[in-house]
Amino acid sequence: MVDFKYKDVIACDVINPDHIDVKFDSIGGLAPIKQALYELVILPLRRPELFSHGKLLGPQKGVLLYGPPGTGKTMLAKAIAKESGAVFINVRISNLMSKWFGDAQKLVAAIFSLAYKLQPAIIFIDEVDSFLGQRKSTDHEALTNMKTEFMALWDGFTTDQNARVMVLAATNRPSELDEAILRRLPQAFEIGIPDRRERAEILKVILKDEKVEDDIDYDHVAGLCDGYTGSDLLELCKKAAYFPIRDLLNDEKNGNPSLEPRPLSLLDLEKVISSTTKTKVAASEYNRLSSQSSGWSMNRESDDYHVQAAISELSKLVFSHIFNLQSDSQDP
Repeated sequence: MVDFKYKDVIACDVINPDHIDVKFDSIGGLAPIKQALYELVILPLRRPELFSHGKLLGPQKGVLLYGPPGTGKTMLAKAIAKESGAVFINVRISNLMSKWFGDAQKLVAAIFSLAYKLQPAIIFIDEVDSFLGQRKSTDHEALTNMKTEFMALWDGFTTDQNARVMVLAATNRPSELDEAILRRLPQAFEIGIPDRRERAEILKVILKDEKVEDDIDYDHVAGLCDGYTGSDLLELCKKAAYFPIRDLLNDEKNGNPSLEPRPLSLLDLEKVISSTTKTKVAASEYNRLSSQSSGWSMNRESDDYHVQAAISELSKLVFSHIFNLQSDSQDP
């Protein structure tokens, strides 16, 4: 039996699907992945009677979304909850941490207990590698116990074929996940960098309800955005949306006030593209700097060793000096 106080902590992370405003139509591109997710995840949660015959068609207990940052993994997770009508439990690691030994396991138990009572439910873990990464001998005992408790309770749902509870995980670094976690995530989908056609679809979704000129060539803009993620394209459109505002303010200064900003134009998007750095480039630059800093960190460790050795020798000298002074003071 899980204490109510632990369920109250987890209840803060429960999201009603009616309050989620993201649907599959809100996500441009990824048509094959959305179709597969609908068949493997959403349909079993919405129509459990179709999957109650035999063990092969049971609902999925674990799904992994992985790929570069900004490609829409979290949006897909929200869309799955919305389309399936499942309660969305967004697990935050900070809520599982406690200064009291044993509380973390009880909070993990509260997650699964609450999900079971509110089913159909989706337990979502963003950046899952930071929570369920590879187990190491240097891990704190409380963290190891929390991981073990999570996997044990997760296995409990895999044996209960009628439980409509699924763990949905997202990460940028799937290679850092523990092997036991990967075994519990049999369905894995790579959400990669969109191609030109998908970028055009994403742009259409972003600008669907905006005031734009009718002659914008989305395919042309997508061709100029090679390597951009969905997040990059959203930021691109946000920056371009300031140009009509700037023109309106300039017109007011020149004595030609306008009632409302002009529509967003193709030229506005091209201006922003010429001065925007995409996530992939920024990430590559970060990796380059990280590789350079690795040599620095090794040198720093070597320097730290010498510093520690010097401090140790100095401590011995000081102790010896104090001991000699005490001996001299005791002499008659």
